[in-house]
Amino acid sequence: MAVYAIADLHLPAGNKPMDIFGDHWIGHFERIRADWLDRVKPEDVVLLPGDLSWAMRLEEAGEDLRGIGALPGTKVLLRGNHDYWWSSIGRVRRALPEGMYALQNDALMLGGRLYAGSRGWTLPGPDAAEEDVKIYNRERMRLEMSLQHARRLSQDAPITAMMHFPPLTDEETGFSDILEKYGVSDCVYGHLHGPAIYGAVRGVRGAVRYHQVSCDSLDFRLYTLYGDQPIEKMTGEA
Repeated sequence: MAVYAIADLHLPAGNKPMDIFGDHWIGHFERIRADWLDRVKPEDVVLLPGDLSWAMRLEEAGEDLRGIGALPGTKVLLRGNHDYWWSSIGRVRRALPEGMYALQNDALMLGGRLYAGSRGWTLPGPDAAEEDVKIYNRERMRLEMSLQHARRLSQDAPITAMMHFPPLTDEETGFSDILEKYGVSDCVYGHLHGPAIYGAVRGVRGAVRYHQVSCDSLDFRLYTLYGDQPIEKMTGEA
């Protein structure tokens, strides 16, 4: 079983083209889909850490969700900052096609590996607004809840964490202390685009290996976590 990851698909919800963000986004989902069909087997897992669809309401996201659901593998979803369609977790889960799972304050065991996580938030600097600090602290709590659930499922299984926002920077530890506390081995995250991709933390920091998986940083191909040859290419077009 292989495990892949890709974030920030930004599917159109029927009417929002992505080429307004640059020509490299033209036909981006067709490129992702072709790579996905070429590599992913039914027994594989694909992690989707946020910003799946531009839809504003759950009903509007149906076409995008079905498009992902029709692809091979088990899909694990996490909410991103642009996933406004993500309403109550019960409604979201009932709307998902077979083989798709949404994480929210909990965890999932697949193939002997645990999956947990939270959206995260912008890491608050010294001049951060009070509201940003409040959301950041709330997301830290939600991440811990998810990892606690994972450890209730198994004390020994390896944990892969999913986040949408970067969990740390070279200067700020962010969420890394919580990830290390629960023995997370790998953390995948997205959110960054354009030149910001080059400043992303990758590789081992402390006891956790970090993977930045925004789709445009991967040339619109899936990133391999386990079970295949990893994609090393990183792009950063504006």
